[in-house]
Amino acid sequence: MTRPRAQTRIQQKNSEAILEAALEVFSQSGFRGATLDQIAEKAGLSKPNLLYYFPSKEAIHAALIAGLLKVWLDPLRELDAGGEPVEEILAYVRRKLQLSRDFPRESRLFANEILQGAPRILEAITGELKPLVDEKSAVIAKWMAEGRLAPLEPHHLIFSIWATTQHYADFDVQVRAVLGHEDDRHFSQAEEALVILYRRTLTP
Repeated sequence: MTRPRAQTRIQQKNSEAILEAALEVFSQSGFRGATLDQIAEKAGLSKPNLLYYFPSKEAIHAALIAGLLKVWLDPLRELDAGGEPVEEILAYVRRKLQLSRDFPRESRLFANEILQGAPRILEAITGELKPLVDEKSAVIAKWMAEGRLAPLEPHHLIFSIWATTQHYADFDVQVRAVLGHEDDRHFSQAEEALVILYRRTLTP
């Protein structure tokens, strides 16, 4: 079996430029609204040059989603069954909020895909995300059964963490408009509020 050749520095640079441009276009327009022409223009490449690296819009989107899922799942993977339960969950809240601050376009890309019925990522959700959520939910359920956390259905606890943290990425414009500022000071305020909320909710 012949191994694929490693990309040259220029090829690597162009691939990264295409994915960066695609992230911007997909997060703003969704998959259906995005076009290869838009992505090529934002990447500073011709459309034929773009197609040398990725044969289709679907291929670009798939590459973005694959990278996104790894980033999105890593904070949950870090939840340690041997740690102190409340602090482990609060650490997860902080990691998810940091992702919303540092990767807002990625969050919106994922949200847009879900709102369209997840036609291109359903397999990844059921094949990678679901088993991880089930595994960590079992850890949380064990903590609750031991009386180390207040009782709460674990899957819905995780869903609530997603909702309260990713809100700051997916509804960024609304958050900034309501708060009346453009900088990121609200993330520290959000962290303080969410830590208080979940600590009070989960402490036995």
